[in-house]
Amino acid sequence: IGNTVLHILVLQPNKTFACHMYSLILSYDRNKEGPGSLELIPNNEGLTPFKLAGVEGNTVMFQYLMQKRKYNLWSFGPLITVLYDLTEIDSWAEDQSFLELIVSTKKREARQILDLTPVKELVSLKWNMYGRPYFCFLALFYILYMVCFTMCCVYRPLKPRTGNKTSSRDNTIYVQKMLQESYMTYEDELRLVGELITVIGAVVILILEIPDILRVGAAKYFGQTILGGPFHIIVITYACMILVTMVMRLTSTTGEVVPMSFALVLGWCNVMYFARGFQMLGPFTIMIQKMIFGDLMRFCWLMAVVILGFASAFYVIFQTENPENLGQFYNYPMSLFTTFELFLTIIDGPANYDVDLPFMYSVVYFAFAIIATLLMLNLLIAMMGDTHWRVAHERDELWRAQVVATTVMLERKLPRCLWPRSGICGREYGLGDRWYLRVEDRVDPNKHKMMRYTEAFKAQDRENNDKGLEKLEINRNILYKKELSALSLSRSTSRTSSHRGWEILRQNT
Repeated sequence: IGNTVLHILVLQPNKTFACHMYSLILSYDRNKEGPGSLELIPNNEGLTPFKLAGVEGNTVMFQYLMQKRKYNLWSFGPLITVLYDLTEIDSWAEDQSFLELIVSTKKREARQILDLTPVKELVSLKWNMYGRPYFCFLALFYILYMVCFTMCCVYRPLKPRTGNKTSSRDNTIYVQKMLQESYMTYEDELRLVGELITVIGAVVILILEIPDILRVGAAKYFGQTILGGPFHIIVITYACMILVTMVMRLTSTTGEVVPMSFALVLGWCNVMYFARGFQMLGPFTIMIQKMIFGDLMRFCWLMAVVILGFASAFYVIFQTENPENLGQFYNYPMSLFTTFELFLTIIDGPANYDVDLPFMYSVVYFAFAIIATLLMLNLLIAMMGDTHWRVAHERDELWRAQVVATTVMLERKLPRCLWPRSGICGREYGLGDRWYLRVEDRVDPNKHKMMRYTEAFKAQDRENNDKGLEKLEINRNILYKKELSALSLSRSTSRTSSHRGWEILRQNT
């Protein structure tokens, strides 16, 4: 019952009342330390009161709980050294990390905890000491891996075509080799080494990604920008395309260029994922993700409807014409592709003015130009501008959350020998087996003096306000002239209170 009440207090809107009641309930806890403590009992979602405060973005409760966990090590003048207990904060060897819970929640208030002590110092320590070097090395390794895969695709086994052409538009001069013909020379063996590296890399990607999908859940893993959701879809699809290409090569199936082309595009697009490790490029990748998976996805549905309708009209119009003179619409797939190029203004209106054009072509093309170029493209620009304005206010905050998510991911994936535990063991200071983070802070003494002066002014103003309210209640039924005199009296008292406040400030100085 006590643990349930603690969870309820974390969700209370009245933060001051919740903190007092929280402290009162813990004062009756018999097992204040150890696994039997009320603060360490999780709810049905596996969240302790401390983690729940972080997920809900309750910064007041979080700071209150952190003040209970800190120990002042020493102070010298304005300098003070504090030890913060890292229990439930550090992501070391935890299945449900506190940092991962914060960056995966949908509440923006929760990300504000990343700027509070000691979370900010802990993340900075992990990222600067281990996260950034490992992430840069991983980015360099991935780029070299993609260069190897690209070279294997460029020099894939091809041979001259021997069959006859079946169409005047057929322009194929090379075809894919069979498996027995693909690995005969020294160059083929060198390419085989690169292909083995590519396949092993794809298998490793799947081995690393699938456990996280099962642990977090597909909806949360792929749907959140901070966790790199779109890039996880890209890299998993890339690995699957590599395996499909391998199967087609082993079975000598023609058409391996299709999965190979998809893999090249997806693999190089995934390089943008590593931009999150750099402050100059990280916020822009967030902007690109928001636009692609927000505005552009909605716009593509409208664009598909317009292209489908006008491409059908163009195909029907040119269906009776000679395709040698007007080849842009000679069949339906080519009509769709040409209409797509017209929609994005990549090409001009395809027309051969040496021959007579159908009258309906001019009418349909006029309507298409008005709807596609003038209306829909400007609508897309306006939507992206609105998204840029909305995301610009929080892109830096989202980027810092991405850095935290990347740090937790690297700490979870790398072996313990490559990523030691951060902080100081409490045995060095007689605080048990818990780990602590040492934070040095500077206390400004003038700040406390100014707070005392402010309280002095507030006390004087509060007394004068009370006196003014009493006089107004007594003279409620007096005439308007007497009310004016009462107001002038209150002004004179406010001036005298201000004079007293300045006297206090002058004497203290």
